[in-house]
Amino acid sequence: MAGRGLRLSVAVWAVTRAVLLMCVLRVWVMPGSDVSVDIEVIYQGWYGVLRTGTFPYDDVTWQYPPAAALAVLAPGLLPFLDYAPAFFVVCFVADAAVYALLLYAVRDGRRPATGVWAWVAGVPLLGPIVYARYDVMVTAVAVAALLAAGRRARLSGALTAFGALLKVWPVLLVVGTPRGARTRAAWGSAAMTAAVLGLLFAASMPGALAFLTFQRDRGTEVESLGSLVFHLGRHAGWHGHARLHYGSVEFLGPYVHTMSRLALVLSVLAFVWLLLWRVRARRFTACTPYEAAFAAVLLFTTTSRVISPQYVVWLLGLAAVCLTMGTTRQRLPIALVLLAAPLTQLEFPIWFSHVVASDKLGVATLTLRNGLLVVATLISCARLWRETVSLPGAPDTPDDDPPAEKEPALLAG
Repeated sequence: MAGRGLRLSVAVWAVTRAVLLMCVLRVWVMPGSDVSVDIEVIYQGWYGVLRTGTFPYDDVTWQYPPAAALAVLAPGLLPFLDYAPAFFVVCFVADAAVYALLLYAVRDGRRPATGVWAWVAGVPLLGPIVYARYDVMVTAVAVAALLAAGRRARLSGALTAFGALLKVWPVLLVVGTPRGARTRAAWGSAAMTAAVLGLLFAASMPGALAFLTFQRDRGTEVESLGSLVFHLGRHAGWHGHARLHYGSVEFLGPYVHTMSRLALVLSVLAFVWLLLWRVRARRFTACTPYEAAFAAVLLFTTTSRVISPQYVVWLLGLAAVCLTMGTTRQRLPIALVLLAAPLTQLEFPIWFSHVVASDKLGVATLTLRNGLLVVATLISCARLWRETVSLPGAPDTPDDDPPAEKEPALLAG
């Protein structure tokens, strides 16, 4: 039965991905905003600059750490295609890599195939944006890092560092590493890899750190949690507007700066909570590294000044890894993320004009999507705390001895 289910997943994956490719290649034109424009204009512009050996440090839309240059340059590996089609093919390959990693993790039949199906179904629910941004490439690195964590901590740390240099958020993957030898190995490897790669980029390409300034100056994007205040405020006399600013559509007007600072405060509080959890946690199980990573990325997604639709692909990848562990307690928040995926496709690209206009349809869709993410975050964090923080008088589980028989054996040496 399991074998037939996995074979069926291959067929479903192939069909749904063919549809996504047809969408981004405009064989089938979806309603709403064109998700491919950023690739044809912004990414291709970066590609031209990066090929000269320098970062686009005078372009405020370049807001990514230095290894992101590799993702933007990757379509050059397919010189027989124009830039945009080549980029979509690279994203397709990254999607296939995530799928293959998940299949490998459940290959022996001892772990459920639920995670495989979460990825197979979740990506088309989110829509063609998955192939029109480089986040699926980062997700592939993150999934490999998490699946390697059980048996090869140093490799996991190195992959985590590489992922963080692609798009920062994978640094959160190491938050749930059991204390002791595995933490020292993973964190040490991550620090060394980040230092070496960071120095190489800084020494070889001018402008490697310019992204820090551009990220600092970003405002409140129209799809973020904080933006709901201004969407509703427009119906109550708030005199602001939505404009393309720093590479995304943001609100500009009174109190926007205050809301942006509040979002930063919330992100700091999220970090403080994670630090407190890390100090207090005692019962590390085979599921803990994956559940902690999922909860941490949920926290920083919901508190961000920007919740771009492609961010949900991060959550889908981490959710799929969690579900490869049959004992995970994150099923409800994962279900909520899966429900948020089609709503994300509705708010962008299909109804994005309604979101920008703050009309009833746009605000209702965005409120429901963001509400699902907030509830998923609260439940995920509460369950992580309950399952790992020792109660008074409860025995601790040894940090370095989680149940090895339930860990994915990916990349085991």
